[in-house]
Amino acid sequence: MQAPHPHIDKDGFRLRGTEPSRIDSFSDVVFGFALTLIVVSQSVPRTFTELQEILLGFLPFATCFLLFVSIWLAHYRFFRRYGLHDARTIWINLTLLFMVLFYVYPLKFLFTFGTGDTPAGVFSGPKQMRDLLIVYGAGFAAIYLCFAALYGNAWLQRLHLRLNPLEVTLTAVYFWNYIGNASVGIACCLLAWLLPLRIAGHAGYGFFLLLVWGRSHALVSSRYIRAARERTFPQDLDSLPHAS
Repeated sequence: MQAPHPHIDKDGFRLRGTEPSRIDSFSDVVFGFALTLIVVSQSVPRTFTELQEILLGFLPFATCFLLFVSIWLAHYRFFRRYGLHDARTIWINLTLLFMVLFYVYPLKFLFTFGTGDTPAGVFSGPKQMRDLLIVYGAGFAAIYLCFAALYGNAWLQRLHLRLNPLEVTLTAVYFWNYIGNASVGIACCLLAWLLPLRIAGHAGYGFFLLLVWGRSHALVSSRYIRAARERTFPQDLDSLPHAS
């Protein structure tokens, strides 16, 4: 479905945050700094062998980059949709940005040394691999719980924001989507903790549940979205006056 207006999202959500704000600017600086931290730990190679070692790290870097871009896009969409700048939104956003910065090195370490053939000496025992997965899962869950909190706060302010029935339903859909993502991270933490140490690393495969959750959530939520669209008056689907 194509957006009928540049200030209406493709799902029919009317965009309220059409102008950049100080929250957007500050958040972009933090995201840019987090991406820089992924790279700056690499010193300039002085030999071709060192260059080859850096090139071998391209896949972990690309994976980290894509994950951070997906988080940035989710952040961008929220503030475009709601344009909220209240105190609760600011504090939840600051918590999210803190978690993004905290997340950088565990994420890079996981994709560099926690997958494939691990060089000798990186892990002194299977317990450390388990702890790494717990840290990663906890960070993953915390980030998506922050997104869920942002959408939950927006839902609480649905009257102030003058959300139409479709937008109220979409807000709830986004909220439960992020709750589901966070639950997968928590489930992986529990698996890593409960499995025997020798196979605790297999808990990472639990993140494939994100695919199952995403598909299931899309199928169920689509019915609620169609019903909400039918309950929404045509004039409430037009762009907002300030965004015309």
